[in-house]
Amino acid sequence: MWEPAASCTPHARTAGIRRDAWGVAHLWADTVDELARLQGRAAALDRAWQIEVERWRSEGRLAQHVGPAEVGWDRFARRARLDDTARRCFVRLDPTTRRWVAAYAQGVNDRLAEGAAGAPEFAAVGCAPGRWRPWSPLGVFLVQHVLFSTFPNKLWHAHVAATLGPAAAGLFSADPPAGSGSNAWAVPADPATGRGPVIAGDPHRILELPGIYHQVRLACPEFDVLGFAFPGVPGLPHFGHAGEVAWAVTNAMADYQDLYRERLRRDGDRVLVREADGWGPARRHVEHIRVRGGDPVQVEVIETPRGPVVDEDRHTGEAISLRTPARVEQRLGFDALLPLLRSRTVDDVATALRRWVEPVNSVLVADRSGAVAQFVAGLVPVRDERCRREPVPGWEPRYHWTGEYAPMPRTAVTGPAVCANDRRPDVAALGVDFAPPHRARRIRTLLAAGAEPSTVHADDRLDAAVLRGALDRLDAAALSAPARALRDRLAAWDGRMRADSTDAGAFAAWRAALARGLHEHPRLRPLRAEGAYDELFAAWTNPLGRIGHALDAVVAGLDRLGVDVGPVAAAALEEVAHGDPPGTWGRRHVLHPVHLSVAKEVDIAVEEMRERVALSGDADCVLATSSVPGLSDACWRGPVARYVWDLTDRADSRWVVPFGASGSPDDPHFDDQLPLWTAGELIPVVTDWEQLTPEQEPRKP
Repeated sequence: MWEPAASCTPHARTAGIRRDAWGVAHLWADTVDELARLQGRAAALDRAWQIEVERWRSEGRLAQHVGPAEVGWDRFARRARLDDTARRCFVRLDPTTRRWVAAYAQGVNDRLAEGAAGAPEFAAVGCAPGRWRPWSPLGVFLVQHVLFSTFPNKLWHAHVAATLGPAAAGLFSADPPAGSGSNAWAVPADPATGRGPVIAGDPHRILELPGIYHQVRLACPEFDVLGFAFPGVPGLPHFGHAGEVAWAVTNAMADYQDLYRERLRRDGDRVLVREADGWGPARRHVEHIRVRGGDPVQVEVIETPRGPVVDEDRHTGEAISLRTPARVEQRLGFDALLPLLRSRTVDDVATALRRWVEPVNSVLVADRSGAVAQFVAGLVPVRDERCRREPVPGWEPRYHWTGEYAPMPRTAVTGPAVCANDRRPDVAALGVDFAPPHRARRIRTLLAAGAEPSTVHADDRLDAAVLRGALDRLDAAALSAPARALRDRLAAWDGRMRADSTDAGAFAAWRAALARGLHEHPRLRPLRAEGAYDELFAAWTNPLGRIGHALDAVVAGLDRLGVDVGPVAAAALEEVAHGDPPGTWGRRHVLHPVHLSVAKEVDIAVEEMRERVALSGDADCVLATSSVPGLSDACWRGPVARYVWDLTDRADSRWVVPFGASGSPDDPHFDDQLPLWTAGELIPVVTDWEQLTPEQEPRKP
């Protein structure tokens, strides 16, 4: 059974970093500040290149080190004032939290040079790591989440309305294509057997290499918590097991960021902005982005009373400003992190997360007493409903925030609870675009059948009812013999997106052809008009990608535009039936981890991964290995971690990440978890300190 940190063995009480067989860092310190410093050191040792890239992104200085391809991001980061927001939020922290975060940043600085020595990317681009400032961890967190919400989706909604008209409203309602979802479920305790609650799940995000989550254990006399950290950020904000209590989050799909259309007027170096009663001053200054291998790029930074200007509408000439709770309140929610680590009960976790700001999360939490709860954490502003759909006129007072935030619901859990970014009663009023109900419904079915967490994690059954319905409605007599045979084959298919399935491969090929055909359809062709927004938002505004991403909704709703999907579906069937055999789904659905291609060692490692990995699953499966039909079947988004938090005995818990603990391709723990992740298996959570190997501190000169 798990024991509190205070009863750890004398060996475990020696401050330092220890490693298990998978290279996972287990940290012990005598105080929380010393522990934060240790966590920063572990992040610097394991993920030096990754965390420096994220810091450069937060400061808008990535192009300085990598080259012109990153100017677009740096421009956005400067305009959105990410580093300035991080600094303001840091200053507003409770003094205890501020000291703790600063200790983490100091820990990063302690070991960053050593970690960088093992990361080939630094040598490849000819630079050395810099120094972290006390607020750098907040900047790294902002980078991970500024595009996490729905504001880029509003640019797409505006484009749809402008090109297709009001009849197309809701046609593309789905979670944002570059957004982030998750599965999480809770199984209550069983009094008959004495088994405690179980919380399990898997967050879905972009499959970055190295992974976005860092497995770690944080222990001191006050607490002993293991879970998934963001490299570069202290604590365990999303997934943790403290022995007596465990928690997990999913994206609540809430809408909490708004875009405003702004009319600007220039008076020399001054910028004026249109207000309801005339013209008022906007803050303005100029910054310069240094570019490796290129000339500096000038960036005008403007902030209106709504927020920083992040883009311009090329069609209207209006500026687009962004308003977020973090900028308005000058808080990110970091004051919740230490109380979260100290939590021992469901109520402790709920109390800690009352300080959370953004992103807005659905939380599942359980403790050893058997209590289980589900609630929402974060700030959702109260404002006009139109703000949820598109950029609104900043000069009209009706669209201004009221200064109030929506109440966050809490639900007691008596049976199995499932959160999968779906439109549930507790979150429906907080957002607009939710994930289809397929994953949540399938998880509930599996849990009702008594499925183990590993079975749920690896479930690859696809709910293809909408697309199969389109096939069923085709006139068989109008199809060629090969197309009829293919339709019959797909009708008999079991719906499993297995890597070795040729039927799944054929379905994917037809689905992709259908998406391309709809993209070419005269009624949807206006979507291909020149976009009004920055290329940085292409993932949200690419018409083919949006059609493929929301294909079920598009097929189901096109009749509102007077479009008969049947001819397009038939043409796609003929295309696949008369083309080269599609092969297995795994041949098409290749792993495509996202990374900065600057070091050949990492590029070679990625190619080797693609050769040896065959992925099952699909975007709407519980095993949500995502691709975009019509654009590419390559998988670039999926489960970035899996976990099973056992409240009966923490030692029976399990976890896994897609690659490994280390970001260095020469390290044995660079991708040692990949085979298990691919197979849907987990590695053990080690709780016995005697099973760990102390890490040697570097010798002092």
